Amino acid sequence: MPRGQIDLQNPADLKLVKAQWRFGPGLVPGETNEGLAQMEGTPARLPDYDDSGWDVLDDILNWHSKGLTFAWYRVKVTLPETMEGRPVDGTRVVFETCVDDYGEIWIDGQCNRERGTVQGFNVPQRVVVTEAAKAGDQHTIALLAINGPLAEPGGSVFVRYATLAFERSNPNRR
Repeated sequence: MPRGQIDLQNPADLKLVKAQWRFGPGLVPGETNEGLAQMEGTPARLPDYDDSGWDVLDDILNWHSKGLTFAWYRVKVTLPETMEGRPVDGTRVVFETCVDDYGEIWIDGQCNRERGTVQGFNVPQRVVVTEAAKAGDQHTIALLAINGPLAEPGGSVFVRYATLAFERSNPNRR
């Protein structure tokens, strides 16, 4: 399947999708004890969550969260009109990542329960953003990074890579 790819760690590619990564430590950023309490779910996964007070990150590869158990990485992407000279409209868009140590992926406030939840220690993940892209559409991608093992977390959490892939079912379509 022909595809184009945007590296969401490359400043030029981030500019192409009008994106900027934000970082918030904790299960519920800003709450005491990392927000660990009995709750229905953390609001940081939702697309309209206000992350404007979070740190802006230029490099999500760096270990920004030494000593944390949970941290959020969020980015809003605007789909471009073209990808490698071909129209984006109608393509399937896939977000691909690997979060150290564990990760959950939330696309527009939804988590694919088969692909977007914790898969194992440092396991690559691939989640569909949209089956039929439309140039100009905006999508919020929120990653919950989890330091493990949970009973004795060590090191840090960070994102090993993050990409958007645009897949065309018809290779001859321009």
